Amino acid sequence: MPSRCTVYEVGPRDGLQNESARVSTADKIAFVDALSAAGLPVIEAGGFVGPASVPQMADSGEVFAGIRRRTGTRYSALVPNLKGLERAVAGRVTEIALFAAASETFSRRNINRSIDESLTIYADVARAAAGAGLRVRGYVSTAFGCPYEGDVPVSRVIEVTERLLAFGAFEVAVSDTIGIAHPGQVKRVLSDILARVPVDRIALHFHDTRGTALANVLAALDFGIATFDASAGGLGGCPYAPGATGNLATEDLLYLLHGLGITTGVDLDAVYDASRRIEPIVGHPLASRYVQARTATAARST
Repeated sequence: MPSRCTVYEVGPRDGLQNESARVSTADKIAFVDALSAAGLPVIEAGGFVGPASVPQMADSGEVFAGIRRRTGTRYSALVPNLKGLERAVAGRVTEIALFAAASETFSRRNINRSIDESLTIYADVARAAAGAGLRVRGYVSTAFGCPYEGDVPVSRVIEVTERLLAFGAFEVAVSDTIGIAHPGQVKRVLSDILARVPVDRIALHFHDTRGTALANVLAALDFGIATFDASAGGLGGCPYAPGATGNLATEDLLYLLHGLGITTGVDLDAVYDASRRIEPIVGHPLASRYVQARTATAARST
């Protein structure tokens, strides 16, 4: 197992973008600032995507303009095209993320483009980002299963991963978009991927739809994976996964890693406080088991 792990916080983007309640710009800024104060090394604070397709991210420029930037924290944004990159550069992002799929059907349903079409666009975006001095991160969605096609061949996951790395991505987050992965599958997929790609270029992005996200992290740690995406409070979900509870919760991940003696540099108490402040704003209980247990314990003690 690695002695230190990077927690890549996606709550302000992947978490909030699927919430039905509209979150104000001021509340988003306060949320990002609270997560920064917790010592998270990287926060995906928004997405420069079309406001018609993702209304919750329409104010990402204002969010990036308003946050307090902590030394030691990188501030990332999802960028789908060159127009989005222009907005990201104006917003002074630290790095951008590109979102590709391993499933042809999912790619067409999600972004209305084939995998090849999306990667052609991303190659141009990556070159322009490098010219602007921005690092590029890649996502490969539906890497463990697709809501339309079912099983996704690992060979396709590897192909998309290698193409993103060839564009200059510093790492690729292999993503369980609909929360279908289990530890046995994680081991098989990682065995194949790591035969072709260095372990330090791979991150993992799990959803907890079936309650297996932490088990999947534990399986991945044995392969030396040291970067995991997570969302404060377990915010999020997936419109393509009925019953989805959200992303892997940052608090649950920290509780596991710290219990194993793995250093993260993140203050678990401070992340919990940030999640508790956003909970009434999104208007529903958070999915994080840690948040639920700690909140219930505090309520009983008072």
